Amino acid sequence: MLKKLGLGPIRAFVVSLFGLSLVSVGFLIFSMVHSHSHANWYLAWNLFLAWVPVAASYFLIRALGHQRWSSWPGIFWTLIWLLFLPNSFYMVSDFIHLQEAPTSSILYDALMFTLFILNALILGYISLYLVHVQLRKRFSRLASDGWVGLILLLCSFAIYLGRDLRWNSWDVLVNPAGILFDVSDRVLHPLAHSDTFTVTAMFFVFLVSLYWVVWSFTRSLIRALHR
Repeated sequence: MLKKLGLGPIRAFVVSLFGLSLVSVGFLIFSMVHSHSHANWYLAWNLFLAWVPVAASYFLIRALGHQRWSSWPGIFWTLIWLLFLPNSFYMVSDFIHLQEAPTSSILYDALMFTLFILNALILGYISLYLVHVQLRKRFSRLASDGWVGLILLLCSFAIYLGRDLRWNSWDVLVNPAGILFDVSDRVLHPLAHSDTFTVTAMFFVFLVSLYWVVWSFTRSLIRALHR
């Protein structure tokens, strides 16, 4: 099926990422057993959420293989992808928890956090790349790149909502009124919430800059292989 979708070349890469996820979880299990604490269990949950947009992008591409993007399957998987994509990038903010780590295990915890966060970032960029390619097939370069930029801006704002306001992806369905109130309050009173725009801009620059490298490297590698 992956070959039919044109995803065959990345199958081994995805498998290796699954292996990296297992290594990350292994580090976490060792940490919990050694420290007799389950305080960092959320890392495994957040990593699981980072896998959701990869699965959603797979099913989206599968749907686009024989249906329009405006079809119900196309819309459904796009919304699922958009809803969970910020979780992949959100894990960068988990570094903040290193300040809670005991001095005796700070190096181990730093390595463990880096494994989880690197894994999540790669997963997020894989799914974004796959969708970006689909956009390039249907829109101009400027339009498709613009859509990607907007998506990363929304992800950056979602990271702020998750880290500072403690909203989750499923709260869009469970408590949409609460999210709408917080968002509208910050849009209507920007001076009272300057941190909103600072955090969002900070993550936006970070995500766009890194994705630019990922996109450029991947496209250059593909062109080199087809020469």
